[in-house]
Amino acid sequence: MRPKLKPQNPHFSSGPCSKRPGYDVRNLDLSTLGRSHRSSIGKSALQLACRRTSEILGLPSGYRVGIVPASDTGAMEMIMWSTLGALPVDVFAWESFGKDWLNDITNQLCLDAVSSFTEDYGELPDLTRANPAHDVIFTWNGTTSGVCVPNADWISSSRTGLTICDATSAIFAMPMCWEKLDVITYSWQKVLGGEGAHGMLILSPKAVERLQTYTPPWPIPKIFRLTKGDQLNEGVFKGATINTPSMLCVADYLDALDWVESIGGLDGAISKSKENLGVIKKFVNETPWVSFLAKDEKTISSTSVCLTLDLDAQKISQMVNLLEQEAVAFDIGAYRDAPPGLRIWCGATIEKLDLEVLMEWIRWAHAMVKG
Repeated sequence: MRPKLKPQNPHFSSGPCSKRPGYDVRNLDLSTLGRSHRSSIGKSALQLACRRTSEILGLPSGYRVGIVPASDTGAMEMIMWSTLGALPVDVFAWESFGKDWLNDITNQLCLDAVSSFTEDYGELPDLTRANPAHDVIFTWNGTTSGVCVPNADWISSSRTGLTICDATSAIFAMPMCWEKLDVITYSWQKVLGGEGAHGMLILSPKAVERLQTYTPPWPIPKIFRLTKGDQLNEGVFKGATINTPSMLCVADYLDALDWVESIGGLDGAISKSKENLGVIKKFVNETPWVSFLAKDEKTISSTSVCLTLDLDAQKISQMVNLLEQEAVAFDIGAYRDAPPGLRIWCGATIEKLDLEVLMEWIRWAHAMVKG
């Protein structure tokens, strides 16, 4: 039977992600628009975004939060170009973005002392092979595979290397052990449904020490420079961005942070994402023709949930198109490099009831194309 109800919010894209419930651009504080980002009002807004991020996440004392160019990609490239080469590097990759970082390390920075630990979509590499004397790079959550690390137990508390974590689709949605992460990167348009083009860079005191004591042998473009001489450019972490940010996007991000606080802060956002995943787990358990792409239940992402079906790629595409035509779900096809399937965003900006309704529509669309 064709379902009667439709999700109130059909935006289940895994990036950019859905805006928060009740979002209205007219409610943003636009007092910074038309003002210089170097003005007192502009700097104050940027500094507020950094400070409130730290407070809501509960970052340890001494961790710095900065706004940098070019989304999560920019933050990751910036830190790789600025810190890598001091020690051997272990790279763990199991989906497209992790493999991008591995490719850049080996083919752009051309580092020799690199150990790569990779797996196909759906599985994690053996994280216990991380060497505490090496720098380690990994994604906390594989946005394109729906596979996340279950915890940080595999990271040594007595490590001498840096742990560099691409956390863009995990932060504000999954518990993370900050003390075991020296660099954390993310972007506003993922879990919080913010606007694109801006990256967030979080540094531990240990990461700051690396920046101040190590000079890479290659030139550093201006847009990547985090130091002046042998000192950290503290302005980046106090509202003085390297290049011009969109103050409209900053206002949008501050609105998202207000909303996170309104639902119970970080714990509330994590809880909501887990409840959303529970809706899809129930559907998978009840439905023989659908499975999680993640092979191990402990590694199933609670944000970018990836599903495989008993259909070929063409029929899955027909399903995706049918759901879009019905204005039930937009942009839920699997990532282009991943196995054919569905990818459904379950972060806190998605309402549980909308997911419950979507599951019925997926059941209907499957019956329509299966024939």
